[in-house]
Amino acid sequence: MSSQPSAPYEAIVIGGGHNGLVAGAYLAKAGLRTLVLEKRPTVGGTVETRRLADGKRVPGLFHTVGRLRPSVARELGLRGHGLALVAPEVRAFAPQPDGRAVTLWADPARTADELRTWSAADGTAWAGFDRHVRALAAFIASLNDATPPATSGAGLGDAITGLLLGRAFKKLSKDDARQLLRVLPMAIADFVAESFESEPVRAAVAMRAVMFTALGAWSMGTTAALLADSAGNDGGAAGQTVFAKGGPGALADALAAAARSFGAEIRTGAEVVSVATLDGRVTGVVLASGDEIASPIVASGLDPKRTLLGLLPPLELGPNLRWRAGNIRQPGRVARVNLGLSGLPEFPAAGGREEAARRLRGRILVGATGIDDIERAFDASKYGRISDALLLEATIPSLVDPSLAPDGGHVMSVIAQYVPYQLAEGSWDAAAREALGDRVVARLETVAPGIAGRITAREVLTPLDLESEYGLTGGHPYHQEPALDAWFAWRPLVGYARYRMPVEGLYLVGPGAHPGGGVTGAPAQNAVKEILADRRRRR
Repeated sequence: MSSQPSAPYEAIVIGGGHNGLVAGAYLAKAGLRTLVLEKRPTVGGTVETRRLADGKRVPGLFHTVGRLRPSVARELGLRGHGLALVAPEVRAFAPQPDGRAVTLWADPARTADELRTWSAADGTAWAGFDRHVRALAAFIASLNDATPPATSGAGLGDAITGLLLGRAFKKLSKDDARQLLRVLPMAIADFVAESFESEPVRAAVAMRAVMFTALGAWSMGTTAALLADSAGNDGGAAGQTVFAKGGPGALADALAAAARSFGAEIRTGAEVVSVATLDGRVTGVVLASGDEIASPIVASGLDPKRTLLGLLPPLELGPNLRWRAGNIRQPGRVARVNLGLSGLPEFPAAGGREEAARRLRGRILVGATGIDDIERAFDASKYGRISDALLLEATIPSLVDPSLAPDGGHVMSVIAQYVPYQLAEGSWDAAAREALGDRVVARLETVAPGIAGRITAREVLTPLDLESEYGLTGGHPYHQEPALDAWFAWRPLVGYARYRMPVEGLYLVGPGAHPGGGVTGAPAQNAVKEILADRRRRR
């Protein structure tokens, strides 16, 4: 191991995923000599564009980028670095077994008109429900912008945070203010049942509250997950659906370009194996090559369990914190299936070809037939089984960006929800992986007959693959389960929600930190504010 620093860096970021790149860009913009280290040969992590065997390009894990915090895009000048976003007018399309479909549009009035074909009452209720979700999500957005308060020894910063949150709370109507604390711990099944009577309508809204989690429709706190997904964007009750031209990797490229424009250095193929410390303070990082790079600030974009248990010396944690970190819940329940297609699949519920091309531009929800159907798929995963009625969230990004399929065909990106990390019987070998792909295609066939015959290439990523490919411990896309016991001041652990880890100079900037997962850049943006504040205090 080299004992000499290889460069005079003032900040090192571990991980070149989108949060790591956001952190690196902001640190460099603030004038710090910044180095971003990424284990993989390319940056972006889960926000990447992959290439299938037939040459078509598909998303890695996240297929939409609509939750990216607007201030991140604006302050880092991402548009000037080539980022172009497309927001189709349709948000979600949920085909049903009877040949009909629930379609949620960006326009609430249009959604309400279509819902009346299911139920006059549901159509009438939609506008009020959408307004209610937006109002509550606006308050959640205020929470997301804030650094959680200290659990002891609160200072001036905590008082200012409290004042700002108080002002945000006062913006709520009296009814919304009364409802806020009541609905946050609610199961999404109860929340949607208060407004809608049709099961397909309830399910189409509820699916967004459980995607990427190990929670069911009847799990406590899933309403908070829905509101968090709508916070800080224009999603409302229908949810946000925005694509990056060129695939999600275009966002990673723009972030990397922004970071470099501010002076940050980015190294790929550089695996960090430990954080070096001395007398309770960070001194740098150690690479798999044995090289040590010195820096007084280290920002980790890895998940909290991997950061605490995998990078820090055990003596820096002590037995209590090691036990608590070991109990961070990361039960992955998501798989990814990417498909190359020779042509646009036919969804009878979407209407004729021209109408279908409009309705299929957003998220396609397969299995959003009823609340109990969602719960049954969840139940199977709890016992290591895969339901025959998997929940699928699919997109056909080539409808809005034909460059992804230059041969004139299409690509389909499918998230399979409730696929367990550990199988009750057998393991995730090649046969099990292909069997999962077959099951997903069979599920698609129920709403898009003949799609199997259009497949020109297929890629299956199990939760275990997501762990090995992207470093997601347990295969969890959010780094930590987004339940109420890991929310705001409790994320990732009580006492460590302010981005500072137990060793001075070490910070958490990934989605395991507040405000959590998804393509937002919010944890990194928030964390950098605290890093810079600490640096000013030390001067």
